[in-house]
Amino acid sequence: MPDVLVTGASGFIAGHCIAELASHGYEVRGTVRDPARVAHLEGLAELVTADLESDEGWAEAVAGCEYVLHVASPFPLEDPADEDELIRPAVQGTLRVLRACAASGTVRRVVLTSSVAAVAPDHPGPEPLTEADWADVDSDDPYQKSKTLAERAAWDFVRAQPGPELVVINPGLVLGPVQHAAAGTSLEPIRRLLARDLPGVPRLGWAIVDVRDVAAAHRLAMEHPAAAGHRYICAGPHVWMRDMAAILAARYRVPTRPAPDWLLWIAGRFDAETRGVLGAIGHEELVSADKARRELGWTMRPLEDTILDTAASLIDYHCVKPSAAGDRDRHLASGLPTIS
Repeated sequence: MPDVLVTGASGFIAGHCIAELASHGYEVRGTVRDPARVAHLEGLAELVTADLESDEGWAEAVAGCEYVLHVASPFPLEDPADEDELIRPAVQGTLRVLRACAASGTVRRVVLTSSVAAVAPDHPGPEPLTEADWADVDSDDPYQKSKTLAERAAWDFVRAQPGPELVVINPGLVLGPVQHAAAGTSLEPIRRLLARDLPGVPRLGWAIVDVRDVAAAHRLAMEHPAAAGHRYICAGPHVWMRDMAAILAARYRVPTRPAPDWLLWIAGRFDAETRGVLGAIGHEELVSADKARRELGWTMRPLEDTILDTAASLIDYHCVKPSAAGDRDRHLASGLPTIS
């Protein structure tokens, strides 16, 4: 019987959580909406079909497991026309999993994947945010609202009745190597720099974390007895996109000149993905992961390794569109690798 259930097994973070758990000797069961999407995964002992918007399959999924990593949650490239398309599966899906865990009689602890989006208020102060901070639930950002409401619903659930312990991981922008030919939403900054489909480097930045370190944080949160009832920010210092470009430029031909803010606003009139980040222009994401380091013994690998490993995997799995012929000629002439 598997020790751990990982929900949303086909996802970017979940896939690395499965690999992390398997490498430490755990038997892992996964859930997925479409079983055909996990052909790339290694380390799964069992697979159960379950959907965040349906009760079917969840009792079977958690049966016999001692731990559950609830990683599954929607993360689209563009904001939906109706924010409830994000909020409903995030909140109701979390409650479905928790109800199934409480009814199982075997699940001792649930580790929930939240986000620093659930930590950051609309108007943060100059000091780094900590686990004591919460985002505003009336935020205009549907993704931020979905993560905040889902995490709050989870805490309310475990406080209201006896059942499994809860630990929450709040990662920053998750980068790192993909495991198959599908680039997650969080990898778009690297993919777009490599694809050279930006006129310049926008004044955007994030608190970054490597997906392999996020997976380790989930395992540590699962294993440490004293972690119960706590949330843990897992992210490094703020990194501007221009700094990411500079790291990539040592190995690849990518844009490095700054893109003026007004150009991004014009592009946002025609591109929904660009429009979704306009509110983040010039914003610094300052968070503290001191609690995770101190209480879980969690560590992060160097930023350069994360950026370059992300790029190499996107290229290896053909997640980056081929360069135009003229670009390819310039790559060859300069001796720089061709992105194709």
